Amino acid sequence: MKSNVTNCILIGILCSLTANDLPEGFVYVKDIIPGIVGEIRYHGSNNFVGVSIDGYKESRCILTLAAAVKLKNAQKELQHFGLGLKIFDAYRPQKAVDHFVRWSKNKDTNMKAEYFPNVAKEDLFKEGYIASRSGHSRGS
Repeated sequence: MKSNVTNCILIGILCSLTANDLPEGFVYVKDIIPGIVGEIRYHGSNNFVGVSIDGYKESRCILTLAAAVKLKNAQKELQHFGLGLKIFDAYRPQKAVDHFVRWSKNKDTNMKAEYFPNVAKEDLFKEGYIASRSGHSRGS
């Protein structure tokens, strides 16, 4: 009985470790499409906020498996022409969206000239450039 309890605890720990890596049904795109190019700018400071965004622990592209398979098919077609895909953005965790919301409430406009030169910072939500609930959080 004691070994069954120990096994259940170990299985639970292993499952939680796996679950914490990615949401269910999500994959690292490079695991599905090894040659794809990704430039996930929210991991670094080259983005409209100017700092690394919460939730981006690595510069890795994450999508649903279904979306990754569709991109794999597109990548395969493009390769016939010597072309390929480059991904700039993908799955966005809610904590990243929350970071955008916090940023929108401060006076920081350091990246305005490069990223939103023709839009007032206070209008970024109203004009749909940012949302408090992002479609990117669906991962597809």
